Amino acid sequence: MPAAGGEPLSEPAHPRLALRTSLARLSVRPRSILLLSLVPLLALVFGVVGWLLDWRLGVDSAVYRAGAITLLHGEPLYDANTLPPEPWWALLPFTYPPTAALLFVPLAILPVQIAWGVLTAISVLAMALVVRVAIGSLPTPPAVRRWWSSPARATLLFSLVMLGLEPVWRTIFLGQINLILMAVVVLDVLVVTTRNTRWGGVLVGIASAVKLTPLVFVAHLFLTGRRREAFRAFGVFLGLQLLMLALIPGDTIRYWTKTISDTGRIGPVHWAGNQSLNGLMNRLTDLAPWASKAALGVAALLAIPAVWLMLRFHRRGQALAALLVTAFFGLLASPISWSHHWVWAVPLIVLLVSRLPQATLANAWKRWVATGAVVAVFISCVLLALPNGRNIELHWKFWQTVLGNAYILTPLVLTVVLVTRWALQRRRERARDDVAVPG
Repeated sequence: MPAAGGEPLSEPAHPRLALRTSLARLSVRPRSILLLSLVPLLALVFGVVGWLLDWRLGVDSAVYRAGAITLLHGEPLYDANTLPPEPWWALLPFTYPPTAALLFVPLAILPVQIAWGVLTAISVLAMALVVRVAIGSLPTPPAVRRWWSSPARATLLFSLVMLGLEPVWRTIFLGQINLILMAVVVLDVLVVTTRNTRWGGVLVGIASAVKLTPLVFVAHLFLTGRRREAFRAFGVFLGLQLLMLALIPGDTIRYWTKTISDTGRIGPVHWAGNQSLNGLMNRLTDLAPWASKAALGVAALLAIPAVWLMLRFHRRGQALAALLVTAFFGLLASPISWSHHWVWAVPLIVLLVSRLPQATLANAWKRWVATGAVVAVFISCVLLALPNGRNIELHWKFWQTVLGNAYILTPLVLTVVLVTRWALQRRRERARDDVAVPG
């Protein structure tokens, strides 16, 4: 398809990830299987013990389970701010599309704590899958390929280290599904759609039906030339909504006409945990009535460099980097992006670390500083250390405002650095061309 500027958008050449081969290699390594399954097994054991001792495990997973039970009982999902099956320590509104309640039905047969253990186990394995796919998608030059000579070992190491990231452990603590949705999108965009099968885009459509934010990846598929997969993804999403309209028409109509625009059900948009442009604008303007509209305007302006950057990565065969641009733009543009939504830091760190061995003596320190800064932001728990709640964010000092919006600033700073570097590089190339041409 034609890209911006009229250039034909050719299909990039990047390594094809053979998951079957990776799984076959893993199956003959009992030590690797043990290490990979250790944390998920501990989560399941912890869930069973929590059930026996009546611990409070998984606030959000308890809401997922309650939504599924409410759906099975034929009761309304959105009429009240809480659902009857919710435990007393997890009284929160169900804010997800009706399709999510349908897909959460398997959780209904489990006790609350065991449901958390199951989701945690799946989430940890999903993160390992993301790491493995990210490693397999790296366009690593032959000179430094030895550094990744054992993808299995690198996957295990990254998966254990990434548990220390605040978005990751908070997702696990709450019983959220962010890691699972990320794995579904990564698997679809970087693996399934590259094989030109009839299943390309299906997983993105399902993920979008659970949480609406993955719809941004439908646009990603379309803009990168995967139009058939993009239409298939949107068709799956739309088909699931029509299915819910047939099953529970009242709840479905209510969600799409009222609940979807009621951000009050989700939480205060100005809270520090909301690391989106909407949260930033509301904090900076002291909840001005025009703040959310201004955030949409800023997001629309950012869409221009985001699309340009994404397509540039795609044309250069850097599919993972292109996907990350879309993911972080979606986090910035979404009205609500809680800190635990930022699990996309996992593949970002994998990408940044993979570039360290490629650095020359001149730019090595820059890459180490950039990588260290990104890791520090997402592992520091700075959002928890700052005073927050009860409108305290509206009275932050300047340094608190900078630290309190660290997640938002990270992709913005990286974008500015990349665009500036490429602009300077192009300027130097033009200068060399002018010198090379006589007269």
